[in-house]
Amino acid sequence: MPDITITCPDGAFSAYLASPAGNSGGGVLVIQEIFGVNKDMRDHCDHLASQGYFALCPDIFWRQEPGIQITDQTDEEWAKAFALYQGFDVEKGVADLKVALAHLRTVDGCTGKAGTVGFCLGGLLAYLMAAESDADCNVSYYGVGIDERLAAADGITAPTILHIAEEEDSFPRTRRRKSRTAWVAIRTSASTAIRASITPSPAMPASTTTLPRRHSPTAARWIASTRLSANHSTNTRQGKSHAAGSQNS
Repeated sequence: MPDITITCPDGAFSAYLASPAGNSGGGVLVIQEIFGVNKDMRDHCDHLASQGYFALCPDIFWRQEPGIQITDQTDEEWAKAFALYQGFDVEKGVADLKVALAHLRTVDGCTGKAGTVGFCLGGLLAYLMAAESDADCNVSYYGVGIDERLAAADGITAPTILHIAEEEDSFPRTRRRKSRTAWVAIRTSASTAIRASITPSPAMPASTTTLPRRHSPTAARWIASTRLSANHSTNTRQGKSHAAGSQNS
């Protein structure tokens, strides 16, 4: 599958695009973790394409260092990933994702319906895309920092699913408690579009591609969530605008 180049007001960034064999279907904007558009993210896209969807994973670290593709296997890579995470501009990242979403909808064969699915940092960004973009639906896995942006939930009207591991051990216990409180608050939100699921798993899977195999209850949610993200038929986000331009690289 090819990488493409997407233009935005501040420049251009690359994205991995996986297309279904029939070249027709809904779209899923796959939002990366802190390790870049690596093999995990590309495998997610390829899997979604095998299920009949166009899947696009943009490089959200392009403003800092384009083309990041690292793993979670060494201390050096973790240090690199956290440095990128700490230097990441969330607002600009959301703006770039809106551009990528608009491009995805114009891909030849895409129905024009497109949702988002994000993991970790991408889980936060999927939540913010639910609040700020016209994505047709959104799925967040283990979104970090949502507990600090609860007010954004008031802007969510498109179907949105949030998942969190209740005992995620990569965060301090106090932060986990705060995150859990945040998820409960969102789950009881007046917004009927939001569903929040607190997964009683001990931790976020080290590799998101193994998530459906390692946590069978989560596997069902993964399938349901990705189907929602690709297939929801009603765009309830009218009135939110974005612009984009693109070219193949």
